[in-house]
Amino acid sequence: MPRKTRCRRVEISPGTTSFVPLNKRMDNMDDMVLTLEELEAMRLKDIEGLTQQECAERMEISRQTFQNIIDSARKKVAVALINGLSITIKGGYFKFPYCEIECRSCHTTYSVQYPHDRKVCPICNSSKVYCNNMHKCHRWCEK
Repeated sequence: MPRKTRCRRVEISPGTTSFVPLNKRMDNMDDMVLTLEELEAMRLKDIEGLTQQECAERMEISRQTFQNIIDSARKKVAVALINGLSITIKGGYFKFPYCEIECRSCHTTYSVQYPHDRKVCPICNSSKVYCNNMHKCHRWCEK
């Protein structure tokens, strides 16, 4: 039986979440979905130039899991570029370090882990939760 997927640490919230080839319309086009952890893996490795071990430590995952994520991300981007597909960035299992969620029912403060802790407190299952750091996360926790 496989282990439960652990949330990966993601430090960015992309300003743009869709990319469409020129002269193509989004409404009737095939779409390649890139998860936020795949985008983060590409950012750490390809833009920041970190080693695989450093990337894995920043994302709080194993080196092998990081390798699987980056391989998947690069393949998706390559397929989209070669076949003229649009790229949409969304979803995944991640935690965002800037969001600090507080439950108004039990007064617990915790870091949000997507997709499960965004709207419900993991301690008391109350839906009366809000972000204490909206100025840092730019309301990412509500998206």
